[in-house]
Amino acid sequence: FPALREFVQTGKPVWGTCAGLIFLANKAVGQKDGGQELVGGLNCTVHRNYFGSQIQSFEAELLVPELASQEGGPETFRGVFIRAPAVLEVGPEVEVLADYPIPSNKVLYSSSAVEIQEESAVPEKKVIVAIKQGNLLGTAFHPELTADTRWHSYFLKMVRDVGEGTSNATVAVSEAASSSDRQTKYDLPIFR
Repeated sequence: FPALREFVQTGKPVWGTCAGLIFLANKAVGQKDGGQELVGGLNCTVHRNYFGSQIQSFEAELLVPELASQEGGPETFRGVFIRAPAVLEVGPEVEVLADYPIPSNKVLYSSSAVEIQEESAVPEKKVIVAIKQGNLLGTAFHPELTADTRWHSYFLKMVRDVGEGTSNATVAVSEAASSSDRQTKYDLPIFR
């Protein structure tokens, strides 16, 4: 963890998806007994497993205007949420890139989503599912499980924009990709 914290503090781009988002958060709630060590860096509070257990995993269309403006394509992105976290609060320097509406019969508390008896008692709320702060990117869903590569392109542009400081890392990634092309490729399920 100290090495990861140091790397995040260097200002190099880092992207955390799902559990990675939890690790990058400065604060997490809904943790198991004993808590969870965090890398930190994103000025936010996340709720671990906000949407429930594995059987509550789901897919949903998310409005992603910033992604569409930067990468083109549709205004929505198909989010694959697997035992996913959600961002409950963000600091003023954090840019919200996507949120997800929760039904009006749920209300957000600091430790969990709690059912309310009367559906009209609470207006529709939203939880945040994608954020950016400087060179840190966090998504509560799994873009790598879709055929839509816009989040990956968005992150690669963050790496490029950092400039010369990460050029060696970019070359190393390119070299690793070319050597892996010679290895057997596995056909993974991709959700469209």
